[in-house]
Order: sequence, then C-alpha cells, then structure tokens
Amino acid sequence: MSAILDKVTPAITEIVEANGCYLVDMEYVKEGKSWFLRIYADKPGRIDIDDCAAISEQISEHLDSIKPDPFPEAYFLEVSSPGAERPLKTDQALREAIGEYVHLDYYAPQHGAKSHEGTLEAVTDDKVALTVQIKTVKKQLEIERQAIAKARLAIKF
Repeated sequence: MSAILDKVTPAITEIVEANGCYLVDMEYVKEGKSWFLRIYADKPGRIDIDDCAAISEQISEHLDSIKPDPFPEAYFLEVSSPGAERPLKTDQALREAIGEYVHLDYYAPQHGAKSHEGTLEAVTDDKVALTVQIKTVKKQLEIERQAIAKARLAIKF
C-alpha cells in the first residue's frame, strides 16, 4: 500500500498546499469490503468544510486523470480535518503545537512513565519540553525526541 501512497503523495501535497493548507496524514486502508483513501489536512486557524470539499474535488479530478490507475481497487476518497486529538507526526505539526495540551507515548519509560500529558512548552531538533501536573505540583520534563513513539493533541479534562 505504501507504494501507492508514494506515487500519489507529491501531487496530493501540492493540491492541499495550493488551497492554503498542509497535509497532516494520509492512509489507504481496507475496512470490511471497501477501500478508503483518507487525507487529513489542516491550516493555521483550522480547516473548514469548504476547504475539505475544494481539496476533495481537486484531488478526485487529479487521481481520475492518472493512467494507468495507481489504485488496484475502487475506493472512497475522504478529506477531513485531523480532529481534536490529531496526531503530531511531522516536525512542523509538533512545533505548531507549542502551547497546546498534548499526549506523548514513549518507546520506553521516560521520567517513570510510558506516556505523559501536559502543555508542550518547547521543541528543538533533539528534545521537547513538557509541563505536566502531578497531583498539585507542576513539573517541567525534557524528553529526547527519539524516545517519543507517538505524539498527538489531547483534550484536557
């Protein structure tokens, strides 16, 4: 499946960016008997339904024009925002999340835990700074970027 995405990602990225947005993630997956090409896009100030519709229409036209068709099966095209708890998969997404409440999962425990939630304070090439609250005490943690398995925005309760 990644070979298919490798073929179409550059053009999809170009279309998304031409609409003032950026590509957050993309997946080509089978659910039940159906295939889905899901494109998650965002922009500063957040993407809206009109942005998604315009991007979807342009991507659909482009993909339909490719010969031979890179997709071996019929599929549904979905373009949407990445959601309230969107993944932070790129350096750009991580840096744009500074000041936001995030959830980090680690490959191995960091500061005594396999994950933390807190406010992302800083991002460098090597580390992130995260302010967490443990009971009534706020503590700033430095986490090596290579230790982070997954990062996403989180909702603070």
